[in-house]
Amino acid sequence: MVSLRCKMAVKETLRNMGIHFVFVELGVVETMEDLTEEERQHLKTELHQLGLELMDDKKSELVQKVKNLILDMIYHPEEERKMSFTVYLSKHTGYDYPYLANLFLEVQGTSIQQFIIQHKVERIKELIMYGELSITEITWKMNYSSVAHLSNQFKKVTGLTPSHFRELKEKRLETMEENEILSNQGKI
Repeated sequence: MVSLRCKMAVKETLRNMGIHFVFVELGVVETMEDLTEEERQHLKTELHQLGLELMDDKKSELVQKVKNLILDMIYHPEEERKMSFTVYLSKHTGYDYPYLANLFLEVQGTSIQQFIIQHKVERIKELIMYGELSITEITWKMNYSSVAHLSNQFKKVTGLTPSHFRELKEKRLETMEENEILSNQGKI
């Protein structure tokens, strides 16, 4: 689970199935009683229809914890500003980074580094769309060493520079505003 919407969907699914839970957090659900195998399979099917997965093993749970820690660090970078991802992950999981990296690759089929880059770029896109911060401010907020470093990573993932992405967003907004004006005038 990576969002509030996912958590709400899981809670609704559990309620609909009559499963009482203590809490639902990102990637973790604690039920009041153990599930029968039939309930487990039904839950697995229901979650799959939502695009979610029921994890049954410790390796998958640890990988989910790593993903949650990464997302937390990306979306709340000021809290652990000076700590690298490798140190942060090791500190919060109790496992050394090489083990986590190998496990993540085994379970996810992609490296931790690729996961981090992909999600950092998604966060940068959000920050650009909000339009409240300059590229330089986003660079600082996302803990990049320079605007050039951020721009290079952004371009590798999206094919666009952050500035070009911002320009496209602004042109799109202008077009939407023009269409709204024409629509209000009855020309569309």
